[in-house]
Amino acid sequence: MQLETIIYICVAGITALLIALFQYVYKSKLNPKLKYALFVARALTLFAIGLLLVNPKFESITVTKEKPNLVLAVDNSQSIEYLEQSNKAQKTVNKLINNPSLNKNFNIDVYTFGKTLRLSDSINFSERQSNISNSLENLNDVYKETVAPIVLISDGNQTLGEDYGYASSKINQPVYPIILGDTTVYKDLRITQLNVNRFAFLKNRFPVEAILNYSGNEAVTTEFRIKSGDQILFKKTLQFDSEKSSEIISTELLANTVGVRSYVAELMPLKQERNTVNNKKNFGVEIIDQKTNIALITERMHPDIGALKKSIESNKQRQVTILSPSDFLSKEVDYQLAIIYQPTRSFKEALETLTSQNTNLFYITGTTTDWVFLNEIQDNFKQAITNQTENFQPYLNRNYSNFIVEDLSFSDFPPLKSELGVFGIDAPNDVLFYKMVNGITTDFVLLATLETKNSKQAILNGEGIWRWRAHSYLVTKSFEGFDNLINKLVQFISSNKRRKRLQVDYNSFYNGNESVTVSAQYFNKSYEFDDSAALTLELKPENEDLETRQYPLLLSNGNYKVDLSGLASGRYNFTVKHNSEAVASSGEFEVLDYNVEQQFLNPDQTKLNQLAEITSGKSYFAEETEDLINNLLGDTRYRIVQKSTKNIVPLIDFEYLLRLIALSLFFEWFIRKYHGLI
Repeated sequence: MQLETIIYICVAGITALLIALFQYVYKSKLNPKLKYALFVARALTLFAIGLLLVNPKFESITVTKEKPNLVLAVDNSQSIEYLEQSNKAQKTVNKLINNPSLNKNFNIDVYTFGKTLRLSDSINFSERQSNISNSLENLNDVYKETVAPIVLISDGNQTLGEDYGYASSKINQPVYPIILGDTTVYKDLRITQLNVNRFAFLKNRFPVEAILNYSGNEAVTTEFRIKSGDQILFKKTLQFDSEKSSEIISTELLANTVGVRSYVAELMPLKQERNTVNNKKNFGVEIIDQKTNIALITERMHPDIGALKKSIESNKQRQVTILSPSDFLSKEVDYQLAIIYQPTRSFKEALETLTSQNTNLFYITGTTTDWVFLNEIQDNFKQAITNQTENFQPYLNRNYSNFIVEDLSFSDFPPLKSELGVFGIDAPNDVLFYKMVNGITTDFVLLATLETKNSKQAILNGEGIWRWRAHSYLVTKSFEGFDNLINKLVQFISSNKRRKRLQVDYNSFYNGNESVTVSAQYFNKSYEFDDSAALTLELKPENEDLETRQYPLLLSNGNYKVDLSGLASGRYNFTVKHNSEAVASSGEFEVLDYNVEQQFLNPDQTKLNQLAEITSGKSYFAEETEDLINNLLGDTRYRIVQKSTKNIVPLIDFEYLLRLIALSLFFEWFIRKYHGLI
């Protein structure tokens, strides 16, 4: 307390005494006992009021003890069950969470992980994929401001995501892996990886590449086969030993039937081989009878050109040829779609040829577009010419009805640059993206599709779309979302099919470890998106022994979706229908027999040891759980921290002083009243 405050308190006390003495003692004729009782009451009252006026401040110190967190991350994937480690894993978890010493020294949090990380409510080892790196990174983010060692209870076999051996450098918490599984090396043949395109073209040959591995010390002989049904399409005899433990097989198969074809790649098992599940892999190829040829006509080189070509050709059904206007005129190729990139007057003959052939067109305009020429040569859209440019971000129109668009948080995408001024479309059109300026949505079109009597067209009024593809990769670590958008747009423009009120999006086949998702969009008779529709998917297995099931489609991010993951392998027919209107759409898909979690025979001890070493932890086997407990309890990094908090509290916050003032005033009043002095 400051000296100045102490002086004020002394002055308040002396003043209170002097006033009370003057009122009740000086020249007072009252009874001495009564006089001094009133003197004390009045002095207390005045002194307390004086203290409130001075309002001195006091220090309040609160001491708390803060325990570190102990995070248990339990692998909940099917590989734990398949390696017969589920009971051991459950016992290990129970031993840790029920240990009284650990509970005394740590706050214990239990998580399970498969494809994603979640707080544990049950451990059933049913997840079809395991993503260790993503789980560790999420835990690192959650506990980044605290001391929180991570106990990873897993076999270390990751089937999804970034290699956690490399991602471990980003983890700031010590990781203590508990290794589940038998580390004894047995003879084992396995198909480690199978590379094949999802699409092939009728009468063409498509490549198949298989990476084969062998674990063991003895020399063995086996045969690799690729079959379709009972027909063997390819076979080769192989030999492995301790020095030659892997081989890459490449071959080509003939695509001779349109539709989804299923194949089986297998290594003939060895005698007494413990795991034969990983000797076989099913794969599928969708065979189509034509290829979409697309001409990308441009006069200039720009990053947009490469981004568009990469995105469109991510679908192997499509081939993009980059041409100048003069080169296009010299080619005698039937193009189903022409992309006109930033046209100028040199495009005149090419555009006249395309228009006469009723070719579908996709215009992309930007800073070098000759709008005077483009306004003259076609009547579908017009741009006011200002000779100024501006940056525009996209705003998704959720009522777009031609195909299903997954929202990729487009409002966060980098801006495109285009001509400043009014842009109008005179032909029947559907707007996919509006322009957004500084977070404000406008009515100006950024991307729209048009339908004329003879063809379909699209207009993207902005350059710099390569930035969208790069942004999509930075956010999702994949080009897939952006590429899907471009391919759906290209598919719609290059096709002359009429649009439907019920649009359904699905794959022709799914691998057994993939999410089986069917999406749909429903539009009313005015082709406006209906977010209150009741849609049902009726699923009928090709195997008649299995019953037909119905699933409701739920609205999510502007689409109706249903997750059918967990279906048994086989072919399925489905119909999505409106519950009260006669609108329906049907399709079929195949689920291939493959479980990635059953491909392992041993835990990945090497990588788990590497993870522990990089993060300053230590790896253990399940039988060494007591050693882990003792290590955690004895590690000085995880001691309970005692923290003190100092608070400065003003006297006016003390309610007891107010009560003292009220009590002394009442006491003084009561005595005066009792003795008739009032």
